[in-house]
Amino acid sequence: MSSRFEVVRDPLWNNIRLEPAALAVLDTPAMQRLRYVRQLGHAFLVYPGATHTRFEHSLGAYHLARRALIQLEATEADSLPIRLAALLHDVGHYPFSHALEEAGLPRHEDLAARHLAPGGALAATLASVGISTAALLPLIQGTSASAFAGIVSGSLDVDKLDYLSRDATMCGVPYGVIDVDRLLTSLAPAAAGGGLAIHSKGLAALESLLFAKYQMYRNVYWHHAVRSATSMFKRLVRRTIAAGRTTADEIANATDDGLSHELQRHDPTDGGLARALRERRLAKRALDIPGTDLPLETADWPARDPDLLQQVEERLAEELGLGPDELFLDFPSKPEMLALDIPVLERPGRGGAAQYLGLPRVAAELHRAAQRLRVLVMRPLPNEVPERAIVELVTWPREEVTARLAAEKSLLKISASAGRRSSGS
Repeated sequence: MSSRFEVVRDPLWNNIRLEPAALAVLDTPAMQRLRYVRQLGHAFLVYPGATHTRFEHSLGAYHLARRALIQLEATEADSLPIRLAALLHDVGHYPFSHALEEAGLPRHEDLAARHLAPGGALAATLASVGISTAALLPLIQGTSASAFAGIVSGSLDVDKLDYLSRDATMCGVPYGVIDVDRLLTSLAPAAAGGGLAIHSKGLAALESLLFAKYQMYRNVYWHHAVRSATSMFKRLVRRTIAAGRTTADEIANATDDGLSHELQRHDPTDGGLARALRERRLAKRALDIPGTDLPLETADWPARDPDLLQQVEERLAEELGLGPDELFLDFPSKPEMLALDIPVLERPGRGGAAQYLGLPRVAAELHRAAQRLRVLVMRPLPNEVPERAIVELVTWPREEVTARLAAEKSLLKISASAGRRSSGS
């Protein structure tokens, strides 16, 4: 193999050195597609600078993996698969961020297997640099037993280090600022059981990373206009697939602009959601309730069951006098947001970083503080949305909601008292 390397200028990490194997992988069609897949989906409708792509994020992950492996004194034989897995970790990613996984399509980590399948251009390129796709896929999917697997998929992986830093920088917000240098220099092999550990001197930086993640979800990823566009887009794609005008496989290989063009050509939605998204005519908040104002126990179906969610949205629209594609119920949930499973080097057998930082006590509350329950509508309603009924709705288990839908019972006639938060915000 050639010993040549190239240096790419990056706005976040300055100079990124790319060795021959990485250069060969970058030149494959699968990786070049990521140049045209934005990292944050529709967030650019709120933060104009958020047009950075999965391609540059992949370069950043590769760069940070290389730095981490140098810190851990890994051999080249151990290092190369990890670096390439970091470079390829988003190779199966859909257009428009994670919206399509929310809409019910397979996880992007699972789609990576298609790109790495034997006989494909990517598999051939990897074989030419002496790397088996069978070694990379478990690293990407988080199932590898490698001592360095946590660099690619783990509590303190390079994916998080890059996307939090890059997203904050490109959005122009101060929330995602983390001490990456301190975190990387604090990594060490775990004393027992393999894997990675962190020195106690890096715990303050780790705590800062977790709080940055919470702030980014609360202020950027779950911003009301971003979630409005995401809800509209999910409905548009689901309707288009149901109408037989595209397939999940076609979408998986598309780019942002390519998919947008096809959706505008074949939009089957009532009211034309594709054009509304293009012109930034977003659904407005008819109800917006902080997670901390909700009962402690809420159901997971609004975030985990897209089929049931759409049925509920259509029923609510009907009860409120709207068209079937004019109302969206949005209640995003990611309880693992602050999950942390990495030992502290100086505390073997005495609990990991999560216990040291007291996370089990605060993680659930921070997740609730980041959440919002919203009803979003495409046109003004004559009356307020009954808040109490919507709150009660999201506390019902999946089985009760399904039964009410099947029996054609109202989802709103729970209480005579109407909600207190007004529509049209």
